[in-house]
Amino acid sequence: MFLLAAEGGESDHNPIIPIGQEIVVGTVAFAVLCFVLIKFVFPRMEQTFQARVDAIEGGIKRAEAAQAEANQLLEQYRAQLAEARTDAAKIRDDARADAEGIRQDILAKAREESDRVIQAGKDALAAERATIVRELRAEVGTIAVDLASKIVGESLADEARRKGTVDRFLSGLESTGAR
Repeated sequence: MFLLAAEGGESDHNPIIPIGQEIVVGTVAFAVLCFVLIKFVFPRMEQTFQARVDAIEGGIKRAEAAQAEANQLLEQYRAQLAEARTDAAKIRDDARADAEGIRQDILAKAREESDRVIQAGKDALAAERATIVRELRAEVGTIAVDLASKIVGESLADEARRKGTVDRFLSGLESTGAR
């Protein structure tokens, strides 16, 4: 610029209109800058943008896949939970049925034991009664023979006669008691 100013005549130049040499240098510099941007920078930026788009879309797809998998797992867990609840209810019902069966078995065994004890008591009572009846027969027979001997005035010492008399007397008592 000093050159232009030194030449002299350009001092009255309009500052709004550029000098022709500056236009040429500016155009060449702009063309070189555009060439460098188009050749090196824009493809690199496009790759970066594409990688970022791919990463975002891949992230979205992965998120959708993860969401779908989570929903599928949730449904599986719900199905397993429902199955577990069904199994638990079945086990509970089986346990109740088993408990009722055990209860019935225990009640049946208790009834059987009670019946056995009652029957044993009845058998013991019948045996005791039979023993008492035998003892009473012998005693009543002896008393009856002694009484009959005193009344009749003869001795009933003969065993066969005595036994026959006692049996007849007791048979008479039993038939009178049966009426």
